[in-house]
Amino acid sequence: MFHDESFYQYLALERRFSPHTLAAYRNDLGNFILYVTEKQCLTSVAEVRHLHVRGWAAAQMQEGLSARSVNRHLSCLHSYFRFLKKRGLIDKDPMQKVLAPKTGKRLPVFIQEHQMAALFSEIKFGTDYRGLLDHLVLEILYATGMRRGELVSLKTSDIDLHRMMFRVTGKGGKERAVPFARYMTELLDRYLTLRAETFPDSREPWLFLNKDGEKLPAGSVYYIVRKYLSQVTTVEQRSPHVLRHSFATHLSNRGADLNAIKELLGHSSLAATQVYTHNTIDRLIEVYEQAHPKGKEE
Repeated sequence: MFHDESFYQYLALERRFSPHTLAAYRNDLGNFILYVTEKQCLTSVAEVRHLHVRGWAAAQMQEGLSARSVNRHLSCLHSYFRFLKKRGLIDKDPMQKVLAPKTGKRLPVFIQEHQMAALFSEIKFGTDYRGLLDHLVLEILYATGMRRGELVSLKTSDIDLHRMMFRVTGKGGKERAVPFARYMTELLDRYLTLRAETFPDSREPWLFLNKDGEKLPAGSVYYIVRKYLSQVTTVEQRSPHVLRHSFATHLSNRGADLNAIKELLGHSSLAATQVYTHNTIDRLIEVYEQAHPKGKEE
C-alpha cells in the first residue's frame, strides 16, 4: 500500500496546492510508484529504500530528463515521505540518503524593456471585450508580476480602485496586497464596464471571463501571452512566467529593494528572489565602464 491518495488530499486540503501543482505531483509520484512496483517488485511503501529512489532517478536521467527536472521529481518524493513519516506510516525516510543531481545555474528569461514598451504602444488590441481582456491580462502580468494561477483566480472583489491595489491569493493560500499604477485604474474601469455589458446576468465572481461567461482557463492566458509576445520578441520562452521574470528583473535593474521585490512576487524566502540580481550586476559593470575614468582601461 502506498497511501498516495491520502497524500494528494493532504496537498489539496492542507497545503492548498493549485490544481496545476497537484497534477504535477500526481504525475511524479505516479511514475515513481509505477517504477518501484514494476521494476523493483515492491508491494508497499514501507519496502522503499534509498537505493530504489536512486535507481528511479538514474533511470529518468537515462531517458533524457535534465538534472533540474529530476530534482523537481525528487522534491515531490521529499514531501511524500515526510508526510508518511509524520503520519507514522513509515519508520525511516529513504530520502535522507538521496543526493540531488547537480544542476548548472539557470538565469531567468525576460523580455527587454524596449520590447515591453513596444508591446503596449504599438500593438492594437481592439476595443471589444476580447481585445480589452487581452490587453488587461498582459498589463496586469507585467505590471504586478502575478503568477498565471493568481491572475485567473482574481475576483472583481479583489480590486481596490481607490487605493490602487489587488488582493492576491498566492501559493498555500497566502494573501498579499499588490499595488498598480494610476493608468491601470482607467483600464480596469473600462474593462469592468464592458464586462457588465457583455455578461449582464453573470454572477461569476471572477475578474476574467471567457466568451461563454465562465472563468478564464489558465491555458487561455498562456495563449494570449504567447500570441502577443511573438510580435515583439524572438525569445524561445514566451509564457506568462516570462512576464513575471521581466517584472522582477526590470524592477531590480532600476534599483528596487530586493526585499520589496520579494514581497511583490509573494516569495517565501529571499533566496528565490536573488536570482533577479544577475542583470543588475551586468548593468553595474556597464555603468562603471562608462562613468569611471579608468573603467575602460586595458
